[in-house]
Amino acid sequence: MVETGAADREGVKPPEWATLPDEALLALRMCDLGLSIEGTELEPRIAQLNAELAGRGLNGRLRYWLSDEWFTPDGVPGIAIPFYLAHPRLQKLELAQMLEVEGGDPVSCLRILRHEAGHAIDNAYGLRRRPTRRRLFGNPETPYPEYYTPKPYSKSFVHHLDHWYAQSHPDEDFAETFAVWLDPQSVWATQYAGWPALRKLEYMDRLVRELARTRPRVRSTRTVDPLPRLKKTLDEHYKKKREHYGLDHPDFYERDLRYLFSDAPQHARRPLAAQFIRRIRREVRSTVASFTDSYQYTIDQLIEKIIERCRAQNLRLTESEQESKIDFMVFLTVQTMNYLHSGRHRVAL
Repeated sequence: MVETGAADREGVKPPEWATLPDEALLALRMCDLGLSIEGTELEPRIAQLNAELAGRGLNGRLRYWLSDEWFTPDGVPGIAIPFYLAHPRLQKLELAQMLEVEGGDPVSCLRILRHEAGHAIDNAYGLRRRPTRRRLFGNPETPYPEYYTPKPYSKSFVHHLDHWYAQSHPDEDFAETFAVWLDPQSVWATQYAGWPALRKLEYMDRLVRELARTRPRVRSTRTVDPLPRLKKTLDEHYKKKREHYGLDHPDFYERDLRYLFSDAPQHARRPLAAQFIRRIRREVRSTVASFTDSYQYTIDQLIEKIIERCRAQNLRLTESEQESKIDFMVFLTVQTMNYLHSGRHRVAL
């Protein structure tokens, strides 16, 4: 079921806030946005997910509503979808604030919806108590970590969402496995042949065949943090979100930085490193994010710290700009991976 309300549909007057500059828009409360899923580009994506579930015999319709982030509440067969996906102006604001729009295109949106559907189906059929589920995926009562250290080359987990998300918690492992299994384009039997993760996928296949065409045990219509109840402003929301995904680690790159740039007199006529990095910032941020499965905002925070250090030490390039860009991209990739493996990598949980 989809929460309905006033929508910005064809022939309907756009909301007044749609033309506001960012500063004024950030001052609005989330509950005053007047958003709805109905009539937006979210509708066909939800319809596709529902069709995929029905095609597997899971006919108990899930509930969908807008909130501040992606999540599925414990015990609820439903999915909260972030508000910004319900309007192009809010996607633009999300991009400006976080440097990317999670779920902003049909492919990535469906990937996240399939993942959240795994949680929702888990809730709907009360699967957490099943012994085989607990043996394969782990104890779902395990507390969620604030941080975790992923093992990128582990073959015990499927790869679906970024950041090796299946490794963060037993429930996320279950949801990620469900998403891979559900995807109509997935060739999981071939892709994961010989991996320990294949046992989880085969279990999922048997489990859903068993559940097919049975009635869900939980049919709650409860929603958690629906948008109309959120009194915080968009500015308050993004300040907290940026703090969540920001850096929280020492400057362990200081020595390596000196291998790239220099303040020696013989390089005094070379371009300043701080200005050079600022010029290539967007390109390297996007590239390194794709290499490392990291959030662009987190990488951008690291780049900002590096720029500050380069400026403070008056560092300059020692090679051509092309060579320096390649070297800096390698350097930034290494530092990002160091951060991922430091035990302080924070993800949306």
